[in-house]
Amino acid sequence: MSSASLPDRLLVWLNALRPAPQAVNARERLRVVIGAGLGLLLAGLLSHAAMAPGLPWLVAPLGASAVLVFGVPASPLAQPWAVVGGNTLSALVGIACMLWLPLPALVVAAAAVALAIATMFLLRCLHPPGGAASLLMVLTATHDWHFALVPVALNSLLLVLAGMAYNTLTGRRYPHAQHVTAPPPPAAGATVAPPRFGDAELDAVLARYNQVLDVPRDDLADLLHEAEMLSYRNRLGRLRCTDIMSTPVITVEFGTPLAEAWALLQQHRIKALPVVDRVQRIVGIVTRADFMRAAEGQQREGLAGRLQTLLRPSSTTHSSKPEVVGQIMSRQVRVASAERPIAELVPLFSATGHHHIPIVGEQARLVGILTQSDLVKALSHGP
Repeated sequence: MSSASLPDRLLVWLNALRPAPQAVNARERLRVVIGAGLGLLLAGLLSHAAMAPGLPWLVAPLGASAVLVFGVPASPLAQPWAVVGGNTLSALVGIACMLWLPLPALVVAAAAVALAIATMFLLRCLHPPGGAASLLMVLTATHDWHFALVPVALNSLLLVLAGMAYNTLTGRRYPHAQHVTAPPPPAAGATVAPPRFGDAELDAVLARYNQVLDVPRDDLADLLHEAEMLSYRNRLGRLRCTDIMSTPVITVEFGTPLAEAWALLQQHRIKALPVVDRVQRIVGIVTRADFMRAAEGQQREGLAGRLQTLLRPSSTTHSSKPEVVGQIMSRQVRVASAERPIAELVPLFSATGHHHIPIVGEQARLVGILTQSDLVKALSHGP
């Protein structure tokens, strides 16, 4: 049992009810306020012009819909199908309950809202004002099916069209696609840091969360990645590659015999050797994996035997097997400049399996190599 007194526990409970601060500046708030006002005004004026005299030209739930469409246009609850489908279908459910449930009004009202929510879940158009639309049909004793179309559906459609125009003009994406699409391929030569986690991991976490999330999936992923990068920058401070890279670098050249290169890997207990030209520019990289792949083609039993055959120099002038590093090295090498922030390279090590990244300085000459060990030391010590 907790030792906290009753007043202390009450204070904690009341503190939990305190609303969180909104990270929205005055400009964005003004944008939302003006948009909601203009959207409702436009929907009301056009509905009034299109409808017969004597009919209501705006329904109350539209005010709540305006908050979503203009205040949180990226929300799944604010998308066009959610607004139009949620309000219209909920109104139809409310009318059906009014017509077909011979029960007290309070019971009918509760049933209408509950069934409206179930319908919106089923048809993927969950929209909070839809519950109000269903309740409105019961409270006003609406029996006419046409009311769900005019004014409810008409109001909702006009509000969505106004939202599309206004949000686009003010720099907000609406509608906001709810299906994640593959990103375009990077430009030739561009270095793109891959994400720390993929779609499968994010889907698994969302499934375990098992609640309606009022944030689109792609925005959630972007926010998590940005927060991660900011965390790295804060922890690593102003560290650059040159601050933590390993020097001097053990290198080989294109014509270095395979046996000599393998001996260097073994002697220094490293996994890769940058391949450089005579002025220390990177022309490739040779790793233990490259040796293993090359050894697979040798006709000997067992990996050790095939590797031994690969490393043994041929006694003839012409050989059918690789003899020097340049014949098995990887020519595509990911490098980083000496002044590049360390934080930008963290995802490369964590998500792509990179164990080493050559670091280049002036005139693209090799000046060091950054390894996972270097990175772990930097992360553990902090800025």
